[in-house]
Parts: sequence; C-alpha cells; structure tokens
Amino acid sequence: MANGNDYSGGGGAQMGPQDEQAYIAYLKQTFAQLPNDISLILFSRQGQQDIFSEANRKVIRAFRELTDKINFREFDLNHKEAQKYQVDLPSTLLIAPDRYHIRWIGAPVGEEGRTFLETLLLVGMGKSHLNEQSAKIIRNIDTPRDIKVFVSPSCPYCPQQAVNAVKAAIENPEMISLELIDIQCSPELAEQYAAHSVPQTFVNDMMIAMGAQPEELFASSVDKLEQQTIFIPDNDAELVELDVLIVGGGPAGLTAGIYTARSGLNTAIVERAALGGQVATTPIVENYPGFTSVGGKTLVDIMVSHALEYVQIFQGEEVIEVEIGFPIKVTTTRRRFETKTLLIATGATYKHLGIPGEDRLAGRGVSYCSTCDGPLFKGKQVIMVGGGNSAVTEALHLHNIGVSVTLVHRRDTLRAQEFLSKQLVENKIPVIWNTEVKEILGQERVEAVKLLNNKSGETSTMETNGVFIAIGYEPAVGLANKFGIELNDDGYIKQDGRHRTNIPGVYSAGDVEGGFKQIVTAAGQGSEAAIVIFEDLINPYWKQKKAV
Repeated sequence: MANGNDYSGGGGAQMGPQDEQAYIAYLKQTFAQLPNDISLILFSRQGQQDIFSEANRKVIRAFRELTDKINFREFDLNHKEAQKYQVDLPSTLLIAPDRYHIRWIGAPVGEEGRTFLETLLLVGMGKSHLNEQSAKIIRNIDTPRDIKVFVSPSCPYCPQQAVNAVKAAIENPEMISLELIDIQCSPELAEQYAAHSVPQTFVNDMMIAMGAQPEELFASSVDKLEQQTIFIPDNDAELVELDVLIVGGGPAGLTAGIYTARSGLNTAIVERAALGGQVATTPIVENYPGFTSVGGKTLVDIMVSHALEYVQIFQGEEVIEVEIGFPIKVTTTRRRFETKTLLIATGATYKHLGIPGEDRLAGRGVSYCSTCDGPLFKGKQVIMVGGGNSAVTEALHLHNIGVSVTLVHRRDTLRAQEFLSKQLVENKIPVIWNTEVKEILGQERVEAVKLLNNKSGETSTMETNGVFIAIGYEPAVGLANKFGIELNDDGYIKQDGRHRTNIPGVYSAGDVEGGFKQIVTAAGQGSEAAIVIFEDLINPYWKQKKAV
C-alpha cells in the first residue's frame, strides 16, 4: 500500500457513454429481477431549503427512472407520520419501514452512493447475503441492538461498515435497528457521540468499532457489545487451492495479481480493509504516469477493475494463521487456502506520535485521514502535524474544504516537493516551525495541544478542535512476525533483491519492504515479485538449495 511523494488532493473519472449505457442496462435488469418492492419515506422541513433532502430527492428520482419497484413518499417533520416513526431530524430517509428498521440521516451521495445501491438491492431481495458464519451470529441475537454508524461521503472505508450494518438489520429485523448518520448532515449528533472519525459504530450507545471491520468481526462485535479483534472460522470453512496467494490489496498486491494471473498462475488476493490502502484516501495523485491529476480513489478503482479481470479478490478477510510447508496453508477469518507460494504486500500503516492523549482521543479529534474526517471540522481550527508531501497535501485539502488549518513541523524546512510547498504559501496556510506536539489535551474531545519549540526550549499551549497527523508510515509486518519472516534493521521485510524472504515460497513487495514509498514503485515491485514467482514455480530455488 504505497504512500509518500505520490500523493496530493480529490478528483474523479467518468465512464464513457457506452460504459454508462451498459451499466444502466445492467441495473435495470437487476432491479427487474427483485421479488420485493422498496418503500422509501423522506422526512424534511418543507418550505425550507435543505441540501440533504434535495440530494435525497435527486438520487431517488434517478433510481426510480431505472425501476418501478421503488415507492417514494415525503412528509414534513410536523406530519403525524413523523410521530408514528419517531423521526425528529430533517433529511431522514426510512428504507422499507414496513419490514426493517433502517434509517438514513443525510443523503446517499459520494462514497455512500455505493452503500445506498447495495441497500436497495438487499432490501429488494429480502436477503442479507451475510455469509453463513456471520448470519448465524446475527440470527442468534435475542435482545435489541440499536446500531448507529457515522459515515461521510468522502470516506472510502465507510461503505464496507455501513453495508455490514444493513445486512445485520435485514438478517434479524426483530432485534436490530439501524441509523446511518452522515456527520456533515448531523454534526450535533456526531458531537454528542464524540464521533470525530469515520466510520465509527455504536451499538446501544456503546462504541464497538472505530473503522471498517470484516463482516464476521462486525457481527461478533454487535453480538458481544464490544469491539472484537479476532474471529476463528469453523473448521468446515471453504478451502481454496492456489498457485499464488497475495496478502494485501494495495498497488503492489493488485499489480502482482495481474502479472501472476496473466502468467497462467491460479491467483487470489486477500485484503482485510479497503482495497488500495493509503491510496484510497488520497485526495489527488498528480504524478502517476498517464494521469496529470487523478483522485486516489479513482486510481484505486481503475486498478481493482483491472485486477478483477484476472484474479479473485477476497475483501474484508484477515489472515489469522499461516502454516509453512508444501503447500503453504493460510487461514483467514472466512476460509482456508492452500497455496504453492505466498506474497506479502501488506504495505504500511500510519505512524503515531506516541504522546499522551493521542490514543485516548483517537476518533475524537485525533485523525490520520483528512479525506475521511476533514468535513466534520469545516469552520473549525485544526493543526496538521508533519512536513512531508502527505502532511502538506492534507493541509491543502483541509484548507480547500473550509477548515482553518495550521501546519506544525519539527524542522525549519519542509520535506515536501517544491510544488506543494509553493501551494502552501499561496494559500496562506500558517506554519509553526521547529515545534513538536508533546501532548494532546481534552476530556471527551480534543481541546488543545502542548507544543515544544525544540530550538528555544519554550513550551506553550494552543487551543485547537482537531489534530491531524501525517508523519509517515510504519511497515505492516504483524503477519510477517507471526511466522518468522526476517526483518531488516529498519523493521521492514528483509528480502534478497528478488523479493524472496528467508522462508522458501514466501515473497514480499511494496511498502512493507521499505524503499521510496511511491505508488508507481509499489506497482513495479508487485510486477517484479510476480515474475520471480512465476520463474521460481517453474524451477524452485529452494529445491536447488536442498540439492547443494
């Protein structure tokens, strides 16, 4: 999951006319096959301008042009129907209230358009489409669960968690009610729950997840009313036999999947979180070859679409066990794999400051993703900690969406590219030089930070509503540590120059190896590793070593 100098701010790509027509025809056919009608009820303050209610009308109107399965009604908040359904917030959309307890506070736009489409299809089918293990957990819940998922249209991780919740509400409608809450539409509710990061999930007013979860972990968290971090699948989980299993769905893993599959190798990719890794949350990528400027999520979608032409992708699955041998046996949260080779492309994760208050206030004003959480801070004061490309890019993004941002950097010069540094000056974003954040202060949410000038030794306190951190990345080597892959002195996977690790048949590629942390280099390393794997499967180097 590459990061570093490749990243800068948002954007998007459009389908060509023929692709769009084919997609519309596909949707019409899919809706036509649904066995159930879909009832939608919107509550608004009629006579008052409400951008979220208007967005709902437009989106629903577009879907009604595709199908006659959707029945739409709209009422004022003062109407008796609002009292009947206990609705007191404008822009509240009830989805199939005759069968389920699902409501949407906000509008299904941006990334949440994906959630809305999948919700309509699931409701129309009348089936949750949870896998059997998750469905069993949800069906066995016998006391009420009130789920709230805070989301944002700009968050690529939100649809995964939101759809998890929709599936649960459909699977057990007697016990599970759901509210999907757009933090931009209802900032007061987000403040009430101190939900300053998305996606964030509460059940019966208790936080059970910060971020997106695999389906089984979500189901288990809802059941146990606290966040679960591991799920052991049943012994009869599906077995998949492969030539190559790739762990990680960032640029390195996706590229490797394309190359191994095109070489005739049976390949699959496992990714526990959002496909694309850090790229998916990058507003704009401005130096990826072939694109003058492209949204990070758009670039990821292009890569994923390409990879899906060749390989199976198992998203939302976490590897929990690896047994080295011939074949290599891998157990995820959903199934078992037997593979001749294993490629570790788990990328890197956000680096933390490691200061008091950081972990305690994470999701309550402390954030590592301006794309996901920035909109909640519109009109507020925040600081951005860091001085590289990522920090400057995210500071510019926050500034452009109406957040008052100050950059705090521990040195007297930036490490960012000159182009980005000039933009910082042109946008008059203040920079506090030679300064380190030593503590983040606040009770329920961020209120201030303690700063240290590392030149003068002076300390000060600065009031702020949020702390965004972009100080680099740490290799995601938790899996590698589990089964003895050697690391180098910097903590990255040690490889022999041809992406081979110390364990025969196990390879690495991308940011987990260190290096330049660019999207383009990660993709290149993925292709290199794929070619080496293909050559090694023809003539295994580990057999040669044994012969010697």
